[in-house]
Amino acid sequence: MIATSTVDAFRTPTLGVLYGNRDFFPDQLVTEARADVEALFAKLGIRAIQLAEEDSKLGGVETYAEASKCAALFGEHRDAIDGILVVLPNFGDEKGVADALKMAGLHVPVLVQAYPDDLDQLTVSRRRDGFCGKISVCNNLAQAGIKFSLTRRHVERPDSDAFRADLERFLGVCRVVKGLRGLRLGAVGARPGAFNTVRYSEKILERHGISVTTVDLSEFLARAEKLAPSHEGVSGKLAEIAGYAPAPGVPEEKLLQMARLGVILDEWMDENAIEATAIQCWTSVQENFGCNVCTLMSMMSERFMPSACEVDVTGVLTMVAMQLASMSPSALVDWNNNYGQDDDKCVLFHCGNWAKTFLPDIKIANAPILGSILGVDNTYGALDGRTPAGPLTYGRLTTDDNTGTIRAYVGEGHLTNDELKTFGNRAVAQVPQLQRLMRHVCSQGFEHHVVMNLSHTAEILEEAFEHYLGWEVYHHEKSEA
Repeated sequence: MIATSTVDAFRTPTLGVLYGNRDFFPDQLVTEARADVEALFAKLGIRAIQLAEEDSKLGGVETYAEASKCAALFGEHRDAIDGILVVLPNFGDEKGVADALKMAGLHVPVLVQAYPDDLDQLTVSRRRDGFCGKISVCNNLAQAGIKFSLTRRHVERPDSDAFRADLERFLGVCRVVKGLRGLRLGAVGARPGAFNTVRYSEKILERHGISVTTVDLSEFLARAEKLAPSHEGVSGKLAEIAGYAPAPGVPEEKLLQMARLGVILDEWMDENAIEATAIQCWTSVQENFGCNVCTLMSMMSERFMPSACEVDVTGVLTMVAMQLASMSPSALVDWNNNYGQDDDKCVLFHCGNWAKTFLPDIKIANAPILGSILGVDNTYGALDGRTPAGPLTYGRLTTDDNTGTIRAYVGEGHLTNDELKTFGNRAVAQVPQLQRLMRHVCSQGFEHHVVMNLSHTAEILEEAFEHYLGWEVYHHEKSEA
């Protein structure tokens, strides 16, 4: 089971492609560009929606009539197009490009590319002037209020490594923007009473196209308790749990309780088209049902249906964004401990529901901290495991009731193999200027929860959040530049 929009985000990417043209430049430049883009898209598995060569002069866009044709084509594929690539084989016609995008009205990310000139080919037969034309196109897009992205270098060939990296980053931006618009989140139960830190505004999220469906945890527990061990769904979920992680010493009845709850959770998500969940993971489920839900949450996160503990709704929203940016699972963690006297290292921890991707030594166990007050026997279902060294993207989205906005911070670092003797889900993170980051987190009132991902995708998140979704972003590394 994966929710519909998540499936959409991970399907074959589809880009609308618009070739700008200006008729007094050589025609073959447009034909060559189409071949270059076709070859690149084939390598990257991208589907193109573009005018055929017979639909306009060489399939390019220059006149208003050609812009109208291009806009109509994009409009026909509105639901499929993730973003638009504007290709400038030559100077291009800025009005034609802007008119096409205005009439299409897709409101998706736009990447503007322009070809470089060769110094030995600045002749009438090969001159491009894309360097200059890109400025004019961007000026017209800005006048029209159309948001767009730029390549790292002002001009790049589509067959260059630089452009390939730019395009792959742009596809990440498209996934984040499309995946968050219309996102449906589920809040299961009430937040822990002591956790004011995870309060959020449903109304602000709704204003940005993100809906939250709530359910009382007691409904889940009551329905789950009625399921017989022989129920087909329960036996199937038991097998799924057994195949997911070893459970040495975990009583069979605790695995059964997890399976029962997992069946009800799956049914509710299907019925309500829920794509990610934030769950009341303590203390009611332990006191009234006798197990932890961490394993179930980990299994969902591994299947790209993120699940956050402690009913942290904006935390799971961040998890969704990060998995869209990286195409890999995310985990909600605590900024938990200092690492000795090293100012740029800290311990990331939760008791633990991290996706299996983070835990090569994963096993189902109990939760010692919760067990100290709820009874260890009532906390089976937590995970134990250490995340090894690797790339790290961290970040957090939050709603700000005082300003009616969504705010975020993002950054990158590394996970390390430094010694760490403790339990639960754990990792050691190294973040440049960590003390400065912590001052920002505290001074700006962010939560103690942060989301981590095994990637370096902070730039994708920043561009998607700030440029296309209109959310305020603090990018830690950029603040140091």
